[in-house]
Amino acid sequence: MASVNSLATVPAAAAAAGSSSARPGSITPSHSVPAHAQPIPPSPPPPAGAIPLGGAVAPPGSQAIWAARLVDLLNLVRHEFDVIGNDAVHFKAQRDELEHRIAQQYNEVTLMQEHIYELEKRHFEIVAHYEDEIKHLRARLDSRSNANSVPDGPPVLPPRSHAPLTPATDAPLPAMAEAYERDPRERSPPVAEAAWPPSKRAKTTQAPVPPELPRTTRDEREPKQIDEDVHAPAKAMPMVERSASTSQPREGQAAAPADAPAVPAAESEPAQEIKKEGTDWVVVYNPHMQPSLDIDLVHSFSHDSVVCCVRFSPDGKLLATGCNRSAHIYDIDTGAKVCVLRDEPPAIPGDLYIRSVCFSPCGKFLATGAEDRQIRIWDLAEKQIKKVLTGHKQEIYSLAYSSDGKMLASGSGDKTVRLWDAETGETLHVLYTSPGLNYGPGVTTVALSPDGRLVAAGALDTFVRLWDTRTGKLRCRLKGHKDSIYSVSFMPDGQSLVSGSLDKTLRLWGLTSVIKVLDTMDDEVSNASLNAVTFTGHKDYVLSVSCSMDGRWIASGSKDRCVEFWEPKTGQTQLVLQGHKNSVIATCMSQTRQLLATGSGDFNARIWSYKEK
Repeated sequence: MASVNSLATVPAAAAAAGSSSARPGSITPSHSVPAHAQPIPPSPPPPAGAIPLGGAVAPPGSQAIWAARLVDLLNLVRHEFDVIGNDAVHFKAQRDELEHRIAQQYNEVTLMQEHIYELEKRHFEIVAHYEDEIKHLRARLDSRSNANSVPDGPPVLPPRSHAPLTPATDAPLPAMAEAYERDPRERSPPVAEAAWPPSKRAKTTQAPVPPELPRTTRDEREPKQIDEDVHAPAKAMPMVERSASTSQPREGQAAAPADAPAVPAAESEPAQEIKKEGTDWVVVYNPHMQPSLDIDLVHSFSHDSVVCCVRFSPDGKLLATGCNRSAHIYDIDTGAKVCVLRDEPPAIPGDLYIRSVCFSPCGKFLATGAEDRQIRIWDLAEKQIKKVLTGHKQEIYSLAYSSDGKMLASGSGDKTVRLWDAETGETLHVLYTSPGLNYGPGVTTVALSPDGRLVAAGALDTFVRLWDTRTGKLRCRLKGHKDSIYSVSFMPDGQSLVSGSLDKTLRLWGLTSVIKVLDTMDDEVSNASLNAVTFTGHKDYVLSVSCSMDGRWIASGSKDRCVEFWEPKTGQTQLVLQGHKNSVIATCMSQTRQLLATGSGDFNARIWSYKEK
């Protein structure tokens, strides 16, 4: 306000100066002075201390103009300040509302997570309840069917000599067994796959295990009791003696002579074990083949998440498993956990699964491939990371060391297979599934041949590709599967390869013609005659395959929760093992001992022994 007063004194001073120069006596009378020349009335003297600006004299109207202009500017500043203040208040209210909504949604997600955990807990409780109930009902049905097998006369053993266990001749079943087959709760229980009744499990496989396996009698399921009856004296077995007057032949069955001696049913055909049960697992044998393997559970290892991969050490003493954010190593003999390898990557939220683990041939290192696109080489003695291999642009799904330990192969969803120098970590070759194209199938599995000359890769486009590891040249594309390939494994002799696919089959490929052209400049080999055997029997996706150390057996794991043992030469199933309550994601057969490791979505890894009978 002091500046406004100073401006107001400028015209006042000018007016005072004009009035001081005019004398009253020197003014011409008013009647002789024109109207426009009349003197300006004197102005009051300026206040003390008023100083004109530059000595200039402002016109009388300037004071009001300056004052109005200044007031307008002040009002404009005040208005802008009010607008900014209102915006700040509005933005603060919006921020508070967003924070409140975020907190509310976070609480809702937490409640949903707790609810899901509770539902999962209740699900497992229901599964256990149905397991017990179904086993109890099956025992009752077995006892009743055994009691009602012959309505008239004393009970007799089924005449195996005239009615072998085949779908065509096993039609005359006891009444209670037929009722059991018609029971809707048994045909489609709410948790049929999670329950473990042996007869129901047999229905999860196709040929050669027929669906009629669940309808076998109790005597067939208890071979030991049959053997005891067979070797008992004849007088202790009145149940197997039939006279011509009381025994009637079945329809379509020739009648025995009246003087023919009574022959126990088990004498004409030796009792054949068709299944073996454990506490929570069962083995069903192929009735069309002589059982030659005995399966037992050795160890079961519980994890906190899905077990994505399993791998034995070269000396057969350790087992490595991969799960969420960690790899676990176990002692096979004692079942003790040796160590847990966990690398905490910086600021990666959510899950980070270890998709593949692989021991170096010397057994001193373990390679792990994860969803963060890195390969970590662990020193097992120090339990520390020795080196990290980077280069892949998507998740790493499979790893394989060469037999001499000098090379490491990796397969990734980025459509490439990379070959690494295991010592230096340098990239030797980058092998593309679709060279020169921006698109192509991701790689799901890799394997190196025993001599290290070939690397095989299964991909999402139904092809198995084979490259020369020295030159990086594509040597062959094996076509035959009708869906994505999730696992490949070389046979121990290196002359053939096994692949497992989402088309529910396995295929055995002969590689002799491919191996012959490795050192030549020939083009890619056609695969028209390379498919030697096709294995069918799984009810769902085949997720993993593995070969035994002597090449006599192939084990496959599937989404149908089964592991099947196959004979490579015939393509026949030897047995079906059901020991998991979720998909069997990984299988690995030891190359030094008769052991099989399995990893599953039920958070468990298991070691099984298989022995020749």
